[in-house]
Amino acid sequence: MLTDDPTIAELNQKYLGRTGPTNVIAFPMQEGPYGDINPHLLGDVVISTETAQRQAQEAGLPACDMLDRLLAHGILHLVGYDHEKSEEEKHRMEQKEQEIIRDLRNKEDHLNREDVREVQ
Repeated sequence: MLTDDPTIAELNQKYLGRTGPTNVIAFPMQEGPYGDINPHLLGDVVISTETAQRQAQEAGLPACDMLDRLLAHGILHLVGYDHEKSEEEKHRMEQKEQEIIRDLRNKEDHLNREDVREVQ
């Protein structure tokens, strides 16, 4: 879900007890008493487009690249990664994010080449 800063700040306060907006929040659906209802549903990822845009500008990245990074980050949280546990886990999660983004880019490049072949 893509949203704005006020909405993600509300979610951040309500569910994580943290004040203010954040870039991404993941809501796992395979945890808790009802986690086995749909084992194929990982959960929800909520991204603030306003925070993503600011972070993209600060990092000198296109906004779409930052959104890709935040989506990968959120999905990793859904499957159990947690960069707040330890420095080792933070490093492991960062490496996996980069791997996912690299795979996405390779897939995009492949698809773009396929599109060019179809046009010719």
